[in-house]
Amino acid sequence: MANLGFIGLGVMGSRMAKRLLDAGHHVTVHNRTKSKADWLIKDGAAWAGTPGEVVAQSEVTFSMVTNTQALEAITQGPDGVLAALGKGKIYVDMSTVSPEKSQQVAKLVAEKGAVMLDAPVSGSVETLEAGNLSVMVGGDEAAFIQVKPYLLDIAPKAAHHVGGNGLAVAMKIATNLSLAVQMLAFSEGVLLAEKSGIKREVAAEVMFNSVIASPMVKYRGPFILDMPDEAWFDVNMMQKDMNLALELAQHLEIPMPTTTITNEFLTAARGMGYADKDFAILFEVLAKMSGVS
Repeated sequence: MANLGFIGLGVMGSRMAKRLLDAGHHVTVHNRTKSKADWLIKDGAAWAGTPGEVVAQSEVTFSMVTNTQALEAITQGPDGVLAALGKGKIYVDMSTVSPEKSQQVAKLVAEKGAVMLDAPVSGSVETLEAGNLSVMVGGDEAAFIQVKPYLLDIAPKAAHHVGGNGLAVAMKIATNLSLAVQMLAFSEGVLLAEKSGIKREVAAEVMFNSVIASPMVKYRGPFILDMPDEAWFDVNMMQKDMNLALELAQHLEIPMPTTTITNEFLTAARGMGYADKDFAILFEVLAKMSGVS
């Protein structure tokens, strides 16, 4: 078993740290709000007061933070990740951030004699708890092989090395944009059926058993009938990923028509006061516009 660290204990990060604990590893954790770590500490995790302290006590340090600005916050400064890194250490960032920023941090990590991997996951809280997450990894392949067992403790379904630093984040952004686009299309279909006179739950059930029933539609589609109190992935987080996709597409000169339109409906959701709701609230946005209660 290994001495591992985990920084960022949000909805996903805390559960990832728990999987590492359950696998028998010694896990040192840090979060900006310590109370979010309390349940993990009760389960055996060690607390560190700063990101740097986590790195100092760990062979491999993982992080899962909200956005690019949060990654910068935990890596920079005298108490940050970079200050504590040294030869032989591996830093694995599992956040969805700007590929360019991820590459910049990786260069700074290399200057410390350490190695950084970007390793975002594909899946939700439900897939994580069911052991069905998959992870994509960018960076040094030898380092990937070294940490792969720990990644599979978090995401048993699969761990794919996709190339150099920043490429896994790009792959995650390319994957995530389809989640919101699919949710918007699914919502359009259900509302069309509902306003034609078919009960919403019937229309949804038919679609769950049709050719359009992707894994995303199957696990998030039911939210149009019963929205969870705690968002799995809220509107703000999804729009962050959509904006990253549009920014990358502009740089690569790729047209993104469905991503652009879907992003506008996420903006509408925020305007309606749904920023902290799961992005499946797109259905409610369209329902309100359609006069459906």
